[in-house]
This record gives sequence, structure tokens and C-alpha cells, in this order.
Amino acid sequence: MRVSKLFMPTLREVPSEAEIASHQLMLRAALIRKLASGVYNFLPLGLRVLRKIEEVVRQEMNREGAQEILCSALLPSELWKESGRWDVFGPEMFKLIDRNDREFCLGPTHEEIFTDIIRNEIKSYKDMPLNLYQIQTKYRDERRPRFGVMRSREFIMKDAYSFDTSWEGLDESFNKMYRAYNKIFERCGLDFKAVEADTGAMGGTGSMEFMVKSDIGEAEVVFCTSCDYAANVEKAPTFEAEILSSEDMKNIEKVETPNVRTIEELVKFFNTTSEKFAKTLIYKADDKVVAVMVRGDRDVNETKVINQLKCINFEMADAETVKRVTGADVGFAGPIGIKVDELLIDYEVKNTKNMIVGANETGYHIINANFGRDFNGIVGDFRNITQGDRCPKCGGSIAINRGIEVGHIFKLGTKYSEKMNATFVDEKGEQKPIIMGCYGIGINRTMAAIIEQNHDEKGIIWPISIAPYTVIVVPVSMKDDEQVKVAEEIYNKLNDMGVETLIDDRDERAGVKFNDADLIGIPIRITVGKKIKDGIVEFKLRNSSEVIDIKVEDIYNRVLEVIKENIK
Repeated sequence: MRVSKLFMPTLREVPSEAEIASHQLMLRAALIRKLASGVYNFLPLGLRVLRKIEEVVRQEMNREGAQEILCSALLPSELWKESGRWDVFGPEMFKLIDRNDREFCLGPTHEEIFTDIIRNEIKSYKDMPLNLYQIQTKYRDERRPRFGVMRSREFIMKDAYSFDTSWEGLDESFNKMYRAYNKIFERCGLDFKAVEADTGAMGGTGSMEFMVKSDIGEAEVVFCTSCDYAANVEKAPTFEAEILSSEDMKNIEKVETPNVRTIEELVKFFNTTSEKFAKTLIYKADDKVVAVMVRGDRDVNETKVINQLKCINFEMADAETVKRVTGADVGFAGPIGIKVDELLIDYEVKNTKNMIVGANETGYHIINANFGRDFNGIVGDFRNITQGDRCPKCGGSIAINRGIEVGHIFKLGTKYSEKMNATFVDEKGEQKPIIMGCYGIGINRTMAAIIEQNHDEKGIIWPISIAPYTVIVVPVSMKDDEQVKVAEEIYNKLNDMGVETLIDDRDERAGVKFNDADLIGIPIRITVGKKIKDGIVEFKLRNSSEVIDIKVEDIYNRVLEVIKENIK
């Protein structure tokens, strides 16, 4: 491809709307253009990268015996109602009604559709194991689209579903996908880690997320500094806290605390530490109002709370609701006398003596409150694990980093097959539910994550495996006939060899060409300049500052060597 003909409207300035490096560079390098909030068009260079990532995914999925299909993105409501998820999935689902008043949605995920296909086609144990996958656009009405394609309302996903006759078979299918995912992300040049995760709205039991280490990641990832334990912070359990002191229970006392609401203000007011406080947070969970108590210096783990309550809709209560159940303004909620449907109490609160809590009266708190004597509720693990906590696996120390989720694998079991009557006849002639697994990769997110980990101040640094082009040939002066002639010869021969090559044949200054080559991240640059009189061209890798002089006749083998060294 000739750069003079390539639709590549690069930008010099950083777009004001772009908050993170990948979003900035995808716009500047002419990979994408915004159509609406959370909706993007892919331009030629961006589409080539997407297709490269898709091909890596296909190769590794096929290697593990999976077969590709393509489902509709327009899904009838009947299947979702059959599984019970039509009203469960929430406001992220795009719903619509056709001219015949039939309800549809734009597919956010495809468990029901794959289950429907299989229940109509598979009848015997002899037809399994089976793994089907697709690469297709999904739609979710994100409340707050951000970070470009990292969190968008329209995105491309590879989703696969395995079908087995036994739990042991599911384990084998799950392990195949675990192996495939590791290979996929290695080939994409990512620094990643597989971590334990919560299954969320998809359901099921066993669950692993593939996290790319990144400071801008929206997920917090827990790592043990002593063993191989790793988990999403939503999933990581905490130990039941040991009693923090051996002091005797004291008499409760109400203390006036005018205009003192936050933990920081209370710590200063009472001249103590945050460990002595228990905060009571009020939530709406479906048709219930619930309260959750954690220590003052802890955060509520809403995923653990949702799993405990088994609710669909969950959100912080508004000020009016808080006043109705506590009798006080926001900031003074406490467990004693609170009028909620359920009170959830974290282990640490249960095992701490003489805590300071809200009095459910504006301007007042209670000191020396104790679980069992002064208040009761459902005790469990309801807080986020924190830096320095003990590892749930070995007891070592926990560290927390941020990560970008690029892949997720689940053991769905019979969640969908039982509800949708997807059964098979086993060796004994008995009807059994098909046992399923679910495996997803965000293609767009993977692309953005690669850029987050592979860029510098000049632009993108693509791994060769998924770069839009492998080589760019740059004649320094289009007015120098010899430079142009040799550049064209190199360009044509590399393409004939099967190496995807650009030639920057624009009548621009060399600096402009170099800047664009660095911005769009082409892995290998061959510069044809004044040294061509001596049969020499310059060879440079995008991920290195070193420029090497190479004879023209040796350039082809050098390119092939670099490709061989970098293609996994």
C-alpha cells in the first residue's frame, strides 16, 4: 500500500475528549473516529489490526477444536424470557419493538441463542463434547461510555460455548480454553495474568479473568507476594478478623456530634483511629432496603453483597430513603434501631469491641456499640480485601494492582440448559441436561490494551503479530530518482515475499514521514537516503532507538529474521 493513497488522516494534536493513551493514539493514528458517545468507526489501519487480532483468536480456538459460527445480533425476547434474563440483565440491554409489536434486543451476549441452537440439534451423548464460537458485534447501553473502545456501547467480542456430558468433560473444555487464551494473549504481546473472578450476570461457578496490567485499568487485581494466588478484588475473600482488642464491653452512650459526618471528621472529633468506627451504608436491593456495616477504613464489596442477597437491581439509597429508615440525615446511619429489611455485618465489625456508630439521629453518634448485645444481623465477608491483608490461599501478604479485563472464562454448568430444556440422552438412555461453559474475549479492548502497554511519546509500538503493516519503506526525497527507484524495488520485493509493506511515497519532508511511521507504530522502518549511492539503507525497529546501516541486498533476510524472532 502506498501512503499517498492510504486513507490515514493522522492528527498532530491530542484530542481533548481522549483521557487515556490508547484512546488518544487510536484517534491520532487514524485507527478510529467517533460517531456518537461510545460508538466508533474503524478506519483502514484500525480495521487491519482488528482483523489481525481476530485471526490470532481464530487460529488458537481452532487449534483447540472449536468451530466458528455466526449468530444474529438481533435477538427475540422469547429466549431471554425463557432463561429468566429479560428483566435481569438491566438497563444496559438495548430493547426494541418491531412493526408487529414483537420484542427484540441487540445482543449483549449470546448464552440463550447458543443454547437454543444446541437443544434443537444435539440429542445424544455421541454428539459431544462440542465447542462453538463466533466473532461478532455486541451492544450494551453503558451508563458512562469512556476511554474510547475500552468501554463502549458497541464492541466486537469472540464468545464461545462448550457443551459436555459430564462435569469432568466441562473441566477439560475449560482447560482447553484456558490454554488457548494464554496463547492468544502471548501472541498479542501482552503482559497479562489469569485471575479468579466473579461470574456476574452470566451466572455459573468457576470463573477466570485475563487481566492486562495497566495503571488505567478499571479493575483492581489482588496478587499474593508469597504464592501464585491472583483474583479480581470483587472475588477475593477476606479472613474472618480476629478480635482486635481484649477490652471488656462498655456501656453505650449517645454523643452529640454536630456537623460531623465523615469518617475523617469523626476520627478527628473523637481523637481515635478509623478502626474503631463502623459505617452503615444504605442500599436499595430490588424491592428491599438493606444496610451494610463495615469498619470505618474499609470499602463495601458490592459484588459480595449482591451475591448474598441474590438481587437483580442494586444501588445506593437516595437521601429520602435514608431518612425514612434511619430518621436522620445522611451521615448518621447506624445499626441500633434502623428500619431496614436486612442488616449485613462484616466479620471485622462483629469481632471488634466498643465501636463508634451512627445514632440514627441527626447530629449524634453512639460509642461503645457491640455486636450481639446492641445489634444483630447477617454476618459475613462484605468488604474489599486491601493492601497488606493476608492471602486467602497461603496467608502471605496481599498486593493490589490495576488491570484491564480482556478475556473471561466461565463454567456455566446447567444454568441455561435446565431452564431452556437443552438435554441429551446418555449411555443408559436417560435424559440429562447439557453441561456448558462460556468463554469471551473483547477484541476492541484487547486492541486498546495492547496500545496501553506498547507506546511511547512518539506513538504506538505494535507487536509484529498484529501490526497493520510489518514494514514501511521511506524514500527521504521523492525528487531523488535513485532513492525512489531503490525504495520501489524494496517495496515490491518485500510484498512479493508476503511481507505486508507500506511505502511512504508522499512528497513530504523526511521528518513528517518519520513522525507518521512512529505514530502509527509500524514495527520495521527502512529508510532510503543519500547512503544509497554506496548501496546502503538504514534499518530501524520501532521498539529501538538504534539505526543500522545495511546493504540493500541484505535487507530482505534481515526483515525475515526479525519477523521470525517476533512471531510467536
